[in-house]
Amino acid sequence: MDLAGKHLVLGLTGGIACYKSAELTRMLTQAGATVQVAMTEAATQFITPVTMQALSGHPVYTSQWDARIDNNMPHIDLSRRADAIVIAPASTDFIAKLANGLCDDLLSTLVVARDCPLLVVPAMNRQMWQNPATQRNVAQLRADGITVLGPDAGPQACGEIGDGRMLEPAAVYEAIVAFFQPKKLAGQRVLITAGPTFEPIDPVRGITNRSSGKMGFALARAAAQAGARVHLIAGPVSLATPWGVSREDVQTAQQMYDAVMATIADTDIFIAVAAVADWRATQVSDHKLKKAAGQPAPPLDFVENPDILASVAALPSPPYCVGFAAESGELGVNGEAKRRRKNVPLLIGNLGPKTFGKDDNEVVLFDTIGSTPLPRADKQSLARTLVDEIAQRVPGSLFA
Repeated sequence: MDLAGKHLVLGLTGGIACYKSAELTRMLTQAGATVQVAMTEAATQFITPVTMQALSGHPVYTSQWDARIDNNMPHIDLSRRADAIVIAPASTDFIAKLANGLCDDLLSTLVVARDCPLLVVPAMNRQMWQNPATQRNVAQLRADGITVLGPDAGPQACGEIGDGRMLEPAAVYEAIVAFFQPKKLAGQRVLITAGPTFEPIDPVRGITNRSSGKMGFALARAAAQAGARVHLIAGPVSLATPWGVSREDVQTAQQMYDAVMATIADTDIFIAVAAVADWRATQVSDHKLKKAAGQPAPPLDFVENPDILASVAALPSPPYCVGFAAESGELGVNGEAKRRRKNVPLLIGNLGPKTFGKDDNEVVLFDTIGSTPLPRADKQSLARTLVDEIAQRVPGSLFA
């Protein structure tokens, strides 16, 4: 559970985007967080406190004079219990209050009286967002150390299109989870390959493997949460791009090689998770290969694909290289042999048939000192462990 033990105050201000906060509340509570909702009077015009109480499992506060708090000071007590306050949606008016230290209701007073981090998720019409006063106010929030998430761009409830739209609940959730993760890779530029490659034989057939891309995508998410700038090069998979990660889609091993080499100069850490095809067809047929009764299958000739990890490791000034080895047996022998052959400082080995397509994995770390097995875990938890291990090994890292 990404937010187990965390206590969050979720503040809602007036705006149609309040409906998104209902889904956000559900996601936060399912992730283990305790969510205390506070609403402005304007917010109650768009969604009821009853709805938010049902979703959060806690009474909703709307008034600074609420006597349910023992000392009748909700603006003090609510903030003192919180690990963070999240204002979602944050209206133009509320952002102006924050920028100028104004507090004339419970939520604004609570925020000014806080002793915990504050995250603000703007939501407004595009003209309101672009207004110079709003831009000055948002700049002041950032200067005051407040985290501003978004806004997004797209269709708005008023019928216009542009910047100002509140981030989707899943994106806000991911940003909150990332906020609480230790920034062990802060400032690092990380390049990750993930998923299988697909080598065409004809327009409808090809050679691929069972890699789902889940481990690579989990590592991209964990690295971004750890403060890295992450670029993900993905083979053909149907997975959502992790929050804060830039993504480039490829199909073949050659395309993945070209994409890596075009980006590698701007990379501090290279993590080669993709299960890249070793060979490709020498000739790709322009038409579907047909079978004929009594005729032998058409011959297929293959040529070796470029070795992406070995090529990066052999560069004059390579980034810190981490390889993955998906073996079918003899992991202890094959993993260390592959690490030496690729000439990389760290290789992560697993048994492919036991992890492809699954949500958990069990790996062994191979480095110059020896091998270290890690217990089986879900891939996201394992990814965070691997990020910690990488951060400890990267030269010059604060955690090395």
